[in-house]
Amino acid sequence: MSHPLMTALMALRSALFFAWGVLTIVPWATAAVLISPFVSPTRLYWFCSAWGRVLLWGLHHFAGARVRRLGFERLPQGKKDAVILLAKHQSALETLALFAYMPHPLAFVFKKELLYIPFFGWALGRMDMVHIDRSRRAEAFNKVAAQGRRLAAQGTWVIMFPEGTRIPRGETGQYKTGGTRLACDTGLAVQPVACATAKVWPPRSLLISPGEYELSVGPVLAPQGHTPDSLMVEVKQWIEAEMRRLDPAAYRPAAPAPQAAPAPQP
Repeated sequence: MSHPLMTALMALRSALFFAWGVLTIVPWATAAVLISPFVSPTRLYWFCSAWGRVLLWGLHHFAGARVRRLGFERLPQGKKDAVILLAKHQSALETLALFAYMPHPLAFVFKKELLYIPFFGWALGRMDMVHIDRSRRAEAFNKVAAQGRRLAAQGTWVIMFPEGTRIPRGETGQYKTGGTRLACDTGLAVQPVACATAKVWPPRSLLISPGEYELSVGPVLAPQGHTPDSLMVEVKQWIEAEMRRLDPAAYRPAAPAPQAAPAPQP
């Protein structure tokens, strides 16, 4: 099949997926807003999470992108066991996939502008999550810390993207310490999550490629004995090493070390 024809087919399949998204989000989000005063936050979460699974069913069947989940057995098993998940941020896909596939309610820390997206944002605003104003950094962290303690007490898993914004495939962003500061303040463990999602859905793109993408959960990292900076070093090292294992084609091999010049002969 020629390249232009393949691109046209991908565009058609991607358009079918986005049409599926619109067709499902409108009634689902409307129902979520209507039932929100009458159900518990946990029940509302699972109602909305079910939409995420329906959406990703469409991603698989219309666009040909399928998930592979690794390391999920490392996650806490108790209903009240809390953790802070710190995930790689490559595209919109990992946000949807983690929301859909995690076996426990999550509280995303996200920018408040998402609340203004029709239907999606309206339903998001009804869930027990943490929206922040990024222009007020000190106030934002204070809100995250206060809400994080409350959510942890009820066993909700807080999830943050330490790079803050979507990072192109094969690149590494600046890892900010908000999540590890929260861990050190609360005593909660963190778990890194590598998300090789840009293989199929690049950031800020409407063209989705068929293929497999991975969500990989790393080891539990306790904050005891760490500063926020030193704990984030461990998080970053695990995520970036795992990303290179999952998606080696995206990363350039390390340049060989320069060879020392031979000593001159007498």
